[in-house]
Formats: sequence, structure tokens, C-alpha cells
Amino acid sequence: MKKIVSTMAVALATVALVSATPASAAKTDKSDIYRLLELFGDVFERVRADYVEETTDEELVEAAIQGMLQSLDPHSSYLNKKTFKDMRVQTKGEFGGLGIEVTMEGGYVKVVSPIDDTPAFRAGIEPGDLITHLDGKAVQGLTLSQAVEKMRGKVGTDIILTVRRKDVKPLQITITRDKIRIRSVRSRSEGDIGYLRITNFSEQTKAGVAKSVAKLREEIGDDIRGFVVDLRNNPGGLLDQAVAVSDAFLERGEIVSTRGRDVDNAQRFHARPGDLAAGLPVIVLINGGSASASEIVAGALQDHKRAIILGTRSFGKGSVQTIIPLGASGAMKLTTQRYYTPSGRSIQAKGIDPDIIVEQSKVEPLRRGPSRKEADLRGSLKNNEGEEPDKADKEASKDGDKTKTDGVEKKPERPFDYQLVRALDLIRGISLYRSQAVN
Repeated sequence: MKKIVSTMAVALATVALVSATPASAAKTDKSDIYRLLELFGDVFERVRADYVEETTDEELVEAAIQGMLQSLDPHSSYLNKKTFKDMRVQTKGEFGGLGIEVTMEGGYVKVVSPIDDTPAFRAGIEPGDLITHLDGKAVQGLTLSQAVEKMRGKVGTDIILTVRRKDVKPLQITITRDKIRIRSVRSRSEGDIGYLRITNFSEQTKAGVAKSVAKLREEIGDDIRGFVVDLRNNPGGLLDQAVAVSDAFLERGEIVSTRGRDVDNAQRFHARPGDLAAGLPVIVLINGGSASASEIVAGALQDHKRAIILGTRSFGKGSVQTIIPLGASGAMKLTTQRYYTPSGRSIQAKGIDPDIIVEQSKVEPLRRGPSRKEADLRGSLKNNEGEEPDKADKEASKDGDKTKTDGVEKKPERPFDYQLVRALDLIRGISLYRSQAVN
């Protein structure tokens, strides 16, 4: 028994000392460390011998490590072999589950963002939702890894989430699990403007942005006025991909810096010459679901005045997690540094404030009665240079009637996106101003 406890205590000590710098370790009284590890060994032995239900040594040690790491901050955690494997698959852009990025808050699972075109997104899960129950069982008492594990399952099976949302009674939402295949970058033309939607920062993102920009330039041609980069509800991802996307729109300058306890380990990432947008206006859309890598891109382009940031304040996750493999036992995810924008702003718990605050809204036209125009006045002069004033209206009316009766099935229209409309109007306004200034 004592040998087993001693082995477990030494294993835990090894994990604990990984994150300690040599300087701090030297100052620590070794007798205190051994006293605390002996305390752990005593508790471990007592639980192993007397707990009401039998538990395995592996379960107890994993729980102890998980508790130690999660007591530090919401993003540090222990990854067992299965969780570590799932995480590596996820960064490659394909994994199984519901399609939500989550963290822990107040003992509940908090939704950072649903991922586009996933079961959670289609079911109406929103950023900021608190998941309190899974299939009727309380989330409180579970670790984040345990909660995520319960949300995963066989493709085609259902799970019922009990969701608390601001100013709304608790909701019960049934979601069918599915294979999540993330296309990191989607694009389309919005008239004479290129639109890029980046859903997360995976290994595919850098190539996806370059390919999309080239495709939009070819599709729109010389009339292209600018680009909208949509980072709303983007929960983040790989740091190197965030740096690459920022670099794609910058000619020079710092993109982001990371700093931890050891000043010698600080890192700075800089842009290389070459702007994919060739100086055209860029608008970046963000909201409360834009986190981590998304905030790096928005902060870099904002500080360099390369893009106008539009929307609402971002999530505020400005910390760097380092994955430290632990041999055959999995890995630990440890918060080791903080992100800083080129101007030195910390993103942590503050987020990125947009240059133009635009809440997502519904717009309804005002109903007005009939109004009189110049053409309606008796004896008004005719316009000799064009067609009759009401001729265009009549033709449009005819076209409208034809559309209703020609039997051609129309594609369903996308939901009205007020923030995107404001971004498109802003780019057209900037482009118009520039062309007039040149003339």
C-alpha cells in the first residue's frame, strides 16, 4: 500500500514541478513539498481504502491532477489518452460531437460559440448560453473534460441540453449528434465586395484564406471594392494560423506578442511584405463569440489601422495554452502566457472593442401613406431626357408578376444580417470617398 501511495505521490510531484521555474523551485522549502506530498498520500490511501464505492488508482490520480490544473484557470486541464487524441483530431478540422466550443463558468458549461453548420448551430445554441443539465443530469460537479465527454457520443443519437439564457426561462434543447466536419473558410461575393467567413483557426485556415481571396478577385474582377472578414462566433484555434491570417492583410509590423512569467520566453510575431487585399478596404466583424485567435487577428488589424472592426466586444480570452505531453498518460494543457496586441494591449478579460459598435438587429421599413411627387403635380414639366417617370415602376411590376407565375423555384434567401449590411455599406462608402478624392 505505502509503495503504491509513494509512487502516486512522486508522479503528482513530477507534474507539479513541470510548471515551476528553477528560480521558484530553489526558493521553495523542500521539507514543505514533502510534507504536502505526504498529506496527498494519506488522503489518497484513505479514499482508496474507505470510500463507499470502489475506485481505481488511475481514476483517483487523474482526478487529483485535473483538480490541481482546473483550480488555476478555466483553460488549464488534464487530457487523458482519449481526450488528447480527440483534441489533435479537432485541430485538423474534423471530429464528432455537437459542434460547440465551451468553457466552464460557475460550475456550468458556458458556450463560447456554436460552430457554423453543426447540430448545435442549427438547434439555436447561442454564445453565452449556460448548459446546466445533460439529459436531465446536473453539470455541476463535473470537470469540463467530463462534460464534453458526455456531450460526445454515437452519431445519430440525441442529447437533451438544459440551457440558461439571459432574460429567458430555462430551455430544453434536443440535439442529434453528428460527425463535425469544419470547413474553416467559406467565401462568396456580395455584389462588388468579397466576403470571407472564418469559422475557426485550424490547419486549413491559412490556405483557405489565400484560396478564397484569389477566387473572389477572379470572380468579381477589377470592380472589387474591398473585403469583409467575418470572425463572429469564431472560438479561436491555432496561434500560427491567426498570425498567418493577420499577415495576409499586413505589409509589415508586429502582429502579436506573448509573455509569461519568464521574460526571456517572450515571443513576438511580425508580418512579412505582401497584402492579399492589395490595399483595398477591409472590415472585420466580431461579437461576443469571437475569442482567442479571432481576437489576435482583430487586434492586429485594428492597431495597424488596416481594418475597421465592426460589431460588438469580443470574448476576452487572451491567454496561451501549451500542450505538454506526458508520455503514454496523455498530456496537460497549461496556461503559460498572455496575448498582447501590437500596441501592447492585453486581450485577457477585456476583449477587443470594435471601432464601430453595431448590435445585431432586425430592420423593418416604416409604413407610410401615399406621397405626392413633382410628376403628380398638374402641369408639371416633362423630363425630355429619359423615359416616363413611372415606366420603370410599371416594368418592375410586370417582372415581379412574371417571377411569381413562371414556375421557377427560387433558392431560399439567407436571413437578414444587419451587421453584414452595415459592413458592406461602409466599404462602398470608403471606396466612393477614395475615388472622389483621386478625381
